[in-house]
Amino acid sequence: MSGPAKADWTAGKAVIFSLAPELDFDLLTSLFKRTGRVQIRPFLTEKSAERLLRHLRAREDWRLLVNQGEKLFELDRPAQQALTAAARQKLEAAIHKAAREQFQFCFETIRVPDDPGEREGDPTPLAEFARFMSSPEVLEPLRRITGCGSIGFADAQATAYGPGHFLTGHDDNVTGKNRHAAYVLSLASRWRPEWGGLLMFHRDDGNIEEALTPCFNSLNLFKVPQLHSVSYVAPFVPYRRYAVTGWLRSSSESATIAEGR
Repeated sequence: MSGPAKADWTAGKAVIFSLAPELDFDLLTSLFKRTGRVQIRPFLTEKSAERLLRHLRAREDWRLLVNQGEKLFELDRPAQQALTAAARQKLEAAIHKAAREQFQFCFETIRVPDDPGEREGDPTPLAEFARFMSSPEVLEPLRRITGCGSIGFADAQATAYGPGHFLTGHDDNVTGKNRHAAYVLSLASRWRPEWGGLLMFHRDDGNIEEALTPCFNSLNLFKVPQLHSVSYVAPFVPYRRYAVTGWLRSSSESATIAEGR
């Protein structure tokens, strides 16, 4: 084992999040270099992961996020519950029709602001986790694993995929966002692959190169751009697929320097 064995975020308080102590950064770096992705399991200490999952389950400010082309529509849970059966059926039909031919998604989210000042003003465990992911103790090993020294911060959002939710194929490469790698911290408990919600990596010939079942306290880290999707969650699934997702990014200035411009 080599590299930092443990990372803590304290900010003058008791330790809240810690990396799992058994991480082998040499092995993780080698695997990422070979395939452009790696699963880090476990990523956090068990206590840290359980605390974050409890927090996400208790949150009531989830918003259903649906796109129509480049437009975004959001519905909080009271608005979702207020939909009539006819309105819900109409919404689902429109989502499914769009998904046949274009990029489409439907899932619940809670966003964390990118601005450090706004993050500092949020005392919730979700915001604390976002600060933890952007701390030097975490970013340094992630820079090492990905081979990208210009990574400056991690953005974050919580996601919850329930029955009927999905995310069609895309590569995360958005101009001006300076995304170097994506991450998905899965907090799904006792998830079965036949339930859907799999993180799938696509081959150029249309087949699936790899499909990862959500598993508790695993961080899937992969290079951007890379075509991937989240498969449709079956209607019989008994609970939501919770995760925290985001991208490892650099500022515009640091990206320009890294590229020698």
